[in-house]
Amino acid sequence: MSVQVLDARGLKCPQPTLKITVLATKMKPGEVLEVVANCPTFEKDVRDWCTRARKILLWLKVEGDSKRCQIQF
Repeated sequence: MSVQVLDARGLKCPQPTLKITVLATKMKPGEVLEVVANCPTFEKDVRDWCTRARKILLWLKVEGDSKRCQIQF
């Protein structure tokens, strides 16, 4: 399984989800995008994005002041 990593730390809403949207056009079914971000609204934003885009949020965890998640396409 291919995992691509997006480091969106330092970006503020809505930039992390916009970057996810751009990368989504290049992802193939079954691939996984791992995103790390420190935007205060990232958890809600990524959950909403996955619902709208019909993608699977595999997991989301807090790591210090950042949040890390994996999205399956």
